[in-house]
Amino acid sequence: MRKITVLGFFLVMASPICLFAESPHTQSRYQEISLIQKAVEDYVSNHAVNPAGDVQVEVGQIDQRITLPKCEKLIPFMPSGSRLWGKTSIGVRCDDQVSWTIYVQVEVKIFANVLHVTQPVSRDHTITHGDVAPQTVNLTQMPEGVLTDYSQAVGKIVVSNLTMGQPLRKNMLRAPNVILRGQNVKLMVNGRGFSVSSEGHALADAAEGQVVQVRNPSGRIISGLARQNAIVEVNP
Repeated sequence: MRKITVLGFFLVMASPICLFAESPHTQSRYQEISLIQKAVEDYVSNHAVNPAGDVQVEVGQIDQRITLPKCEKLIPFMPSGSRLWGKTSIGVRCDDQVSWTIYVQVEVKIFANVLHVTQPVSRDHTITHGDVAPQTVNLTQMPEGVLTDYSQAVGKIVVSNLTMGQPLRKNMLRAPNVILRGQNVKLMVNGRGFSVSSEGHALADAAEGQVVQVRNPSGRIISGLARQNAIVEVNP
């Protein structure tokens, strides 16, 4: 769901700009502020999309006293280096016989469920459903990498102690190990049209898909990808 509302007064910048009271017969020479506002609203409505949650966009109000030459072609755009996330601005330029640019403040909010820790959790603990619960928050005010779904957390291992109420982030967790140091493993060498297996001993712990070194019976150290069921996959 997308919601657009209007913020309070925001000072805009353009060239040229004048501020004065107009008589009715001069108003037709100048750009209607409501059309600039509408151009910004349409732009953010079409571009502020996020599959993780509900989008709400607040568009800054333009001072009605500003006078700009009338323009038949308004072009909204994102200023270089900005994005539709949190507090930002949208530019509107005139692509006509006259040339001017104005900037309008907008605030984009993305409301979504983020997993929060429900109780103190110790390092190396395996996350269960009871350890986390969703809370609806504005993603633009959250740190990077927050988790929004149970499947992203349950079964993962905590890498440091967590306190109650913390939003759960990706870098707080790691995948469980499928290979343990010293474990007997099966080396699977897969090539074009052939597959060869042998035995070995893992030299380190490894999660699914991580590179792990294995010592084979002849003493040679081979690197491969850790897989379930004590398998290390080697690509020749």
